[in-house]
Amino acid sequence: MSDSREPTPSYAIRLDKAEFTFCAAHFITYAGDVCEPLHGHNYRVAVEAEGPLDENSYVLDFIATRDSLAAITRGLDHRMLLPTEHPLIRVEETTGPLGGAEMVVTFRDRRWVFPHSDCVLLPLANTTAELLACWIGEQLLAALAQRGEPTPARLVIEVDECDGQVGFCRLEGL
Repeated sequence: MSDSREPTPSYAIRLDKAEFTFCAAHFITYAGDVCEPLHGHNYRVAVEAEGPLDENSYVLDFIATRDSLAAITRGLDHRMLLPTEHPLIRVEETTGPLGGAEMVVTFRDRRWVFPHSDCVLLPLANTTAELLACWIGEQLLAALAQRGEPTPARLVIEVDECDGQVGFCRLEGL
């Protein structure tokens, strides 16, 4: 007995380009109350979008997706990534002794001060690769919508923080 069903195609695109890299500093907390030292990564971002084809036979336009993602990663490049939703990390803007805007960050008995212009405030509980991937994905969806691009059915964002140490976020049911 043969199966007469026709295969159903599904479509996806993947972008993984050198221009989706950014260098940034951060620290995370773990085990409830342990805060790791300030350090940096050479992050690399990749994205995969799945969904139906539009009138141009695209899931998403490669160029619009590339340009939008590159703009997001450029905004993170050479910055200090600060979580604003962490229950124990306080991030406050102040005026420094020379009159410039500064970010004062505290965690228990630790304190850091950064020029405001060097910081990206992220509405995250922690600046892990997984949560960065989710934030980048949300920013990408908003940027694509602003360009009039269709919403994919599924978006997978990868943030590689250390040559093979990758956090993923899958945004589904879009």
